[in-house]
Amino acid sequence: MERKEFLRRGFLSALGTSFILPMVGACSSDSVDPDTTGTTTGTTTGTTTGTTTGTCTTTASETAGPFPTKTPSSLVMADITSGRSGTKLTVKITIQNKNASCAALANAIVDIWHCDADGNYSEYGGTGMQSTNYTSVHFLRGRQTTDTNGLVTFTSIYPGWYSGRAPHIHAHIYNSSGTSLLVTQIAFDQSICNTVYAQGAYKSHGLQDTTNASDNVFGDGVGTELASFTGSVADGYVLTHTIVVNG
Repeated sequence: MERKEFLRRGFLSALGTSFILPMVGACSSDSVDPDTTGTTTGTTTGTTTGTTTGTCTTTASETAGPFPTKTPSSLVMADITSGRSGTKLTVKITIQNKNASCAALANAIVDIWHCDADGNYSEYGGTGMQSTNYTSVHFLRGRQTTDTNGLVTFTSIYPGWYSGRAPHIHAHIYNSSGTSLLVTQIAFDQSICNTVYAQGAYKSHGLQDTTNASDNVFGDGVGTELASFTGSVADGYVLTHTIVVNG
């Protein structure tokens, strides 16, 4: 089955938690080392929007599929570019704990993954879901552990898109013991996407065919999933986002 058809049929929505939970379980079964080796250090400067007053809203849960990282514990790194071409994107994610008055959650483990400028994922391919075979490489996937401010920082490229989905980044959050807390997705502002996709490595692929409103994941709203951006094509963008978990 082609990826477009998979999404058009609303397959992910139809399966609901019967599809999501096995994937969450599979990810959380990985051996998770709570050691922060390789974690990007930083200050609170440039951290995300959101509140720490105790009135935050838990971030929406979304599917990890269809291309979750196969062995995330092996990809502890801050720079996940792995040679892929595209507009530079610095990803700053702050994790807050709803169960602790929205305080920053230190030592949380954060996995992210997304497609390249052409809409392809590493670790998959050679099938109807993705014709290009990238099964032997691991670009644009990585793991970091939050600092005392609940912050992780990744260096990447601006994600591309594939038919049937709005641009997005996947995120999976664990506590320091490796227990899965949340699988979610990060949504993008379409106006910035339009600017990025009109140039460079993205130009031949063109503008995305799916908006957040028409997306089968984000269509019910992106209130807790829409990231904030600063920067430009020339200098690169900085994505800032707060993810609230029930830790």
